[in-house]
Amino acid sequence: MSDVNKVVLAYSGGLDTSIILKWLEEKYQCEVVTFTADIGQGEELEPARAKAQAMGIKEIYIEDLREEFARDYVFPMFRANAIYEGEYLLGTSIARPLIAKRLVEIAAETGAQAISHGATGKGNDQVRFEIGAYALAPDIKIIAPWREWDFTSREGMIAYAEQHGIPVDYKKKSGGSPYSMDANALHISYEGGILEDPWAEAEDSMWRWTRSPQQAPDTPRYLELSYRQGDIVAIDGAPMTPYQVMATLNEIGSEHGVGRLDMVENRYVGMKARGCYETPAGTIMLRAHRGIESLTLDRNVAHLKDELMPRYAEMIYNGYWWSPEREMLQAMIDQSQQRVNGDVRIKLYKGSVDVVGRRSDDSLFDPGLATFEDDEGAYNQQDAAGFIRLNALRLRVAAGRK
Repeated sequence: MSDVNKVVLAYSGGLDTSIILKWLEEKYQCEVVTFTADIGQGEELEPARAKAQAMGIKEIYIEDLREEFARDYVFPMFRANAIYEGEYLLGTSIARPLIAKRLVEIAAETGAQAISHGATGKGNDQVRFEIGAYALAPDIKIIAPWREWDFTSREGMIAYAEQHGIPVDYKKKSGGSPYSMDANALHISYEGGILEDPWAEAEDSMWRWTRSPQQAPDTPRYLELSYRQGDIVAIDGAPMTPYQVMATLNEIGSEHGVGRLDMVENRYVGMKARGCYETPAGTIMLRAHRGIESLTLDRNVAHLKDELMPRYAEMIYNGYWWSPEREMLQAMIDQSQQRVNGDVRIKLYKGSVDVVGRRSDDSLFDPGLATFEDDEGAYNQQDAAGFIRLNALRLRVAAGRK
């Protein structure tokens, strides 16, 4: 007899978690509590509630976490200019710590002994969910069905769903696997199907958010983003909450073909995997934030941030949001943002994002020093000779040995 009589399931209503719900009831003879986080995916929510109700679930948690997600997870990450392997804006990775936190909190509220998720045994999400959960609730039991059951493909799961009368979206009875998708306020991702061939171009019909850059408007769109301590607080002069900022930039960026990415990445579990992503708001936010930092950050602070950023991004990608090392870096990053204030003007045009203006009362840019015209003695160019000689000294000494 299992010692688990109640499980909190991270439930999307999709293929994996719909089947997991039934499997948990059969395998563990337990009650299942479903938890669906509203972190900006919108259309997934009500179908998830309806499916859970149809399957007899009594305790259904659907929570609006959009502002918390944007304010406490996405915005701190963008203060660091975090990007994984030079391309990935960590849209899936950054959502997992918040979901893990609520899973263990709901388990405590409902008296559940365990939590469960639909991450496969091949992917990163199993690591992110479980490391996060253990960091917050060391004694929690975690059930990872993909590591226990006998299914080896989504086709087998579809057959199981049909046998048990479970409705499943995005399924293909022929023509290969359906896309595995994940959506939130920061991005939507796609894996599987034709994408399992890294040479095959993604189908145009796959992209759900963004216009093709070729189909985007012929007229550029200009936006003015206002920053306070490294965070966007207004767009075109209109004050906004963090989630409102992201929703607005997603809408405008999508219209102008901004934010598509097709990459092969290195998963934490050791394999390479291909994913396609649409991250319009994040693409704009990254470019604009670097624009305001270029004006307001000290050179060595900016360079140190850039050196540490890959480690910070890797921590998030690998699931260590709740680790002491990430929290240590976050404190440093947040301190660096105290004077990252001002406005950035950006231009969106057929998939591109360009910073075309920046201003700040905390600017370190001195026109009197940088000018090519008469600087009226602000900078003595003769000083450069000694600076160069001292910095070249070691190279001149080394050259004497040759």
